[in-house]
Amino acid sequence: MRTGFQRLMAVVGMVAAMAACSKVPITGRSQLNLLPETELMSMSLTEYQSFLSANPPLPATDGRVKTVREIGQRLAQAATDFLTENGAASRVADFHWEFNVVDDPTVNAWCMPGGKVVVYTGLLPVTKDDEGLALVMGHEIAHAIARHGNERMSQALAMQGAGVTLQAVMAEHPTTGSNLFLQAFGIGGQLGLMAYGRKQESEADKMGLVFMAMAGYDPRVAPQFWQRMAAQGGAKPLELFSTHPSDERRIADLEAYMPEAMKYYKPR
Repeated sequence: MRTGFQRLMAVVGMVAAMAACSKVPITGRSQLNLLPETELMSMSLTEYQSFLSANPPLPATDGRVKTVREIGQRLAQAATDFLTENGAASRVADFHWEFNVVDDPTVNAWCMPGGKVVVYTGLLPVTKDDEGLALVMGHEIAHAIARHGNERMSQALAMQGAGVTLQAVMAEHPTTGSNLFLQAFGIGGQLGLMAYGRKQESEADKMGLVFMAMAGYDPRVAPQFWQRMAAQGGAKPLELFSTHPSDERRIADLEAYMPEAMKYYKPR
């Protein structure tokens, strides 16, 4: 039988959960994020600088960096405009966008809370052009705006038991906390590995299409890009056992959503 204190704590927990529940822009999915975004943004600054110290970014004079930064700023402005127009500007209110490129053959890109974006040079041959790069960057920016990493970390901490907080993990096991953060935001792995769940990936696909379309990049390149990704090869688990949609499912979903995304397309 619960004591009065236990009942009180249960009520407090329910209130906190309700307060942490919000709607993801564009899809309207309800999500539960138990970690304060300010806490994750503070952590992202530390992890971002640590990553760049270990992986020096290419200089601003490099043509690849200029391209990534131009596309990134257009996407960031488009995303901000969309969120402002739809009453969700608070999602990027404290973002300070930064775009860097690192010389690494891994096919990857990511965006930390607060708008810290890194593109790996290994991604560029697969994206091929500005449209392809805008597709991937829009997708990664969408993950950050949708707070998918917060969801992943919240779920991981919840599995550790009641009362376990990020502060406690960082204080007692800083390496574990850092690894949890990096895994939650897909940093250090191949693009398309299991950083996010299928619903989150599909959500980022849709949001990314809208952002790139608003920024002036043709979203109709999406199926071709994922066909190129599929051609990269490598053993892949069946969709049932994967946290990501299969390439075929992803392409079909993108094509189905394309008429909606095209409503936002404003050729630059």
